[in-house]
Amino acid sequence: MTNNDVLRRIRYTFNFNDKTMIQLFAEAGHTVTREQVSDWLKKDDDPAYQDCSDVELAIFLNGLINLKRGKREGPQPEPEQRLSNNIIFMKLKIALNLQADEILEIMNRSDFRLSKHELSAFFRKSSHKHFRKCQDQVLRHFLKGLQATYRTDTDSSDDQEHQVDATTPDLAPVETTSTQTAAATVEPEVESVWRRKKP
Repeated sequence: MTNNDVLRRIRYTFNFNDKTMIQLFAEAGHTVTREQVSDWLKKDDDPAYQDCSDVELAIFLNGLINLKRGKREGPQPEPEQRLSNNIIFMKLKIALNLQADEILEIMNRSDFRLSKHELSAFFRKSSHKHFRKCQDQVLRHFLKGLQATYRTDTDSSDDQEHQVDATTPDLAPVETTSTQTAAATVEPEVESVWRRKKP
């Protein structure tokens, strides 16, 4: 999957309009134009299509975390220079405050089965002996499952993310009980980057 695929699917799943997309980048301290957003979201064969870089997608996902979960105190995390499917998966998990059972249910909605052991391997440090690389197929099914969960007014076919409404629902922050709840299965190295004080 390309970064543009991920951006298109997230936009469609949550029905984000251009204004909200720009806001999400701003939440991570980055300014983008409507033209940039439009070019990233175009189909690959469109002459105006532009690649979304790893840094740009990382900024977008960091903004999604900040908007949904609130900014942590102090300096904000720097966007990754290189993204992997594992990092993208982790950032979406944090932004949506998803626990393991919830992720497995989301995967089931895309007709993809994982065990808790297999899932936890995606969120380990790359140096851990049980670390497992997240393949495109896994991330694609997770994104399709998110669409089936959060945008129930449509089917979850692969072409649906190109059809985006002009309206955007309110982006209410995800309710949490504690920082530990949000990062229950997150490796310490990743958790520390997004650690926040308990409410």
